[in-house]
Amino acid sequence: MASGRVFKLNTGTEIPCLGLGTWQSKPNEVYQAVLAALKAGYRAIDTAYICKVFLHSHNLGIVDFTLTCILLDGNEKEVGKAIKDSGIPREDIFLTTKMWNTFHRPDKVKEALERSLANLQTDYLDLFLMHWPVAFVPGEDNVPKDAEGKVQLDSTDFTETYAEMEKLLGDRVRAIGVSNFNIPKLEKLLKTAKVVPAVNQVELHPYLAQKDLVDFCKEHTIHVTAYSPLGSTDSPLMKNEKVLELAKKYDATPAQILLSWGIQRGTSVIPKSVTESRIISNFQDHKLEDADFQALNDLVTEDHRLINPTSWGLDIFGDK
Repeated sequence: MASGRVFKLNTGTEIPCLGLGTWQSKPNEVYQAVLAALKAGYRAIDTAYICKVFLHSHNLGIVDFTLTCILLDGNEKEVGKAIKDSGIPREDIFLTTKMWNTFHRPDKVKEALERSLANLQTDYLDLFLMHWPVAFVPGEDNVPKDAEGKVQLDSTDFTETYAEMEKLLGDRVRAIGVSNFNIPKLEKLLKTAKVVPAVNQVELHPYLAQKDLVDFCKEHTIHVTAYSPLGSTDSPLMKNEKVLELAKKYDATPAQILLSWGIQRGTSVIPKSVTESRIISNFQDHKLEDADFQALNDLVTEDHRLINPTSWGLDIFGDK
């Protein structure tokens, strides 16, 4: 089926179950990708002030898997131009962007919003997320470092940042949320938050199912959006025997099977692609039989996180 299904947020607003992720997309590619997605029927676009990739290696029992370490400026400007040029009314598109770590101080939060609105050429955001529960020293350097090359962390607590984000809610920000928050960080945030986050956007795929986190969010009416739902670039998930077997059974692509699994869990998914044929193909999801859904749940017995900025000198996810 064409993925026109939606989930309801705790704000009462609906979020499409499948959107286009623009993470790691180069500026000259993302414009065409967003145009192709909107033409194909997508109505959710996810972007960020900063797009990033972090070096991380794993042996997943199939191949050694490595992500290249680079840091890219965000592609909000290209996303905004594509939305404007698409001819699709702005009110028909669910637009999400994320505030970067250098804007965590309370007096910088509004500036982060203003920059993103200007970049995106829009009057409002459907969803504004705190990208990471980590604060950097503010400045024009996206990852500020000291003389020894260590990332300069700021003392601002993410609860202070979120409290300032709450003040933005209104005509220009319809919903706020977080990204890359684990259960302990959500528990801490909920103790002080006046507004429960509408969304927690995290890495989710069968190699990192994070069931406890998904269940916790559901219990607290926080919708979960899965980034890297295909396991990220060149993921061995796409070559997994069980995934390939199910793809054949449902006359589907491996990507469609993985995205269907994510949606069936109750999470929205934002696969990234800049290839028009893949963008169109990814928009087709399938209802998996219970046994097949469970087979994907049981793919691995150990978590394999692919996106983890360990170079920041913090154990963000409590994995150690």
